[in-house]
Amino acid sequence: MKHGGESYMYKTLIAAVLGVALAFSGAGRAEAKTTFITIGTGGITGVYYPTGGAIAKIVNAKKDKYNIRATVESTGASVFNINAIMSGDLEFGIAQADRQYQAYNGLSEWEGKPQKDLRAVFALAPEAVTFVAAEDAGIKTLADAKGKVINLGNPGSGNRQNAIDVLQAAGINIEKDLKGEGIKAADAPRMVQDGRIDGFFYTVGHPNGNIKEATAGKRKCRIVSIPDIAPLTKAFPYYSLTHIDMSQYPEATNKDEDVTTVGMLATLVTSAKVPDDVVYAVTKEIFENLDEFKKLHPALAGLTREGMLEGLTAPLHPGAEKYYKEAGLIK
Repeated sequence: MKHGGESYMYKTLIAAVLGVALAFSGAGRAEAKTTFITIGTGGITGVYYPTGGAIAKIVNAKKDKYNIRATVESTGASVFNINAIMSGDLEFGIAQADRQYQAYNGLSEWEGKPQKDLRAVFALAPEAVTFVAAEDAGIKTLADAKGKVINLGNPGSGNRQNAIDVLQAAGINIEKDLKGEGIKAADAPRMVQDGRIDGFFYTVGHPNGNIKEATAGKRKCRIVSIPDIAPLTKAFPYYSLTHIDMSQYPEATNKDEDVTTVGMLATLVTSAKVPDDVVYAVTKEIFENLDEFKKLHPALAGLTREGMLEGLTAPLHPGAEKYYKEAGLIK
């Protein structure tokens, strides 16, 4: 009897151990089902970072439905994000429409190396090539930048390439006609206020904290119009005319002027290697919660479902395409 009791206890202990092992195994399997995605954005003072945060917030609200957990990473923006997506370090990233076009077609930084696995998801807020200049530098037009110290943007940034495109289209040689700096956009307002630069370019959605900082400083600044964009749009199809609402910058010296410039759309991109169901879920949740999404940052306020399918110069990811067909947005 004693032997039988020991046998029973032994079997009970084995069963308990197996039960615990199975429980841990089950927990492991449940954990493995969660898909973690990282969204590459930009500097924390720009529009990309809060936009990425808004996407993550919408997606994470349905984590129990899709088992997707989204996080946001502050990065060097467009070029960095595309390269990190292509290397598998990021699943999604925000990139200017021009950078999407160049990467897919093997131009600019990707000369001769087209990124054919790059996929478009949707477009976001329009971005304006914004030229801020100190009033005492006498810069009221693009041509006035000649002979001045102008920050073009850090190397590898979409911001810098836009500045170069705009200046060259206006016949300004960035090597001979001005002194071009290569500092990050976040540092430019302080440097213009300190008198170390006369102006800076920043491609960004509006309103923007950096532009507010520059125009509200002790050294008075203006936002310079770039009205003649025909040479630029002829060479680069992703640029278009856009306006900057100056009521957002009440301390700019030209706050009552109508400021026009060139712009393009910011876009969400991914890789062909990211699973269709993940991209479908992200796309569906943003589009079906668009009103909530638009409230998460002022730069998103003007988004429309139709407008979010513009400016996509890489092929649509099949997961996004599936949702757009279901929603009747494409045939």
